[in-house]
Amino acid sequence: MQIQTKRAYESPAPEDGYRVLVDRLWPRGVSKQKLAVDEWNKEIAPSTELRKWFNHDPEKWGQFRERYLVELRENQLGKELLKAVKQKRLTLVYGARDTEHNQALVLKEYLEGCL
Repeated sequence: MQIQTKRAYESPAPEDGYRVLVDRLWPRGVSKQKLAVDEWNKEIAPSTELRKWFNHDPEKWGQFRERYLVELRENQLGKELLKAVKQKRLTLVYGARDTEHNQALVLKEYLEGCL
């Protein structure tokens, strides 16, 4: 299985495969039709407390990554997602502006380790 990430503000494409929104909050200004996700998995997103603490601050990236990986290991939802996806490609959709410091990258790293 190939796993990729994509911003919610980028157009969906056929090669995206199974698209999962991995944010707790719906991306601002994007309709459900335009986002075209197969699933909105709020539970796999970072906890509200962790999300608010991080606040997309690149200075906190290392700590955020470690804390989020702990959450993912504890809740096992990532493994459930992998079992449910029957397609060859999984696209993790996220709303953050920062393409280098966001939860979808950490989730991708975690899921690839579970394959």
